[in-house]
Amino acid sequence: MTRDTSSRQLWAASGAIFAAVVLLMMGLWQLVMGIVAVVRGSFFVVTQNYLYSFSTTGWGILHIILGALAALAGLALFTGSTWARAVGIFFAVLSATANFFFIPYYPFWSLLEIAMAVFVIWALAVWRPRIEGSMGTSPDDTTDLRGTAQMR
Repeated sequence: MTRDTSSRQLWAASGAIFAAVVLLMMGLWQLVMGIVAVVRGSFFVVTQNYLYSFSTTGWGILHIILGALAALAGLALFTGSTWARAVGIFFAVLSATANFFFIPYYPFWSLLEIAMAVFVIWALAVWRPRIEGSMGTSPDDTTDLRGTAQMR
């Protein structure tokens, strides 16, 4: 592995740990935002003539479901498994999409959630943890969440 590639992988592995925490937080924040939308729909101001206008209760239910699933995906990312990365990317994309359509209701928060989702997608897509016994590691090595080999 070249120095540039290993440096990139170190950033991506560190980013993957951060992405797991961020996805967990995003999920919890969306869950809270969804509960607020369902309980106090008047909290959000709806703009007039918005093309994708839904009731705040509908948005609230969507955010509750996405938030709970994104939080679970964030927890699963701590295993470092490939399926958890795929699920994390999937729910980050769904979260960014839902928040894009939610911009007229709560612009600052929606844009913040979109920016965090983009970082999560990048970190999880770039991170390539080494697998035990694969090229470049010996069978006595194991891989931790950061993608670095540790001797047993």
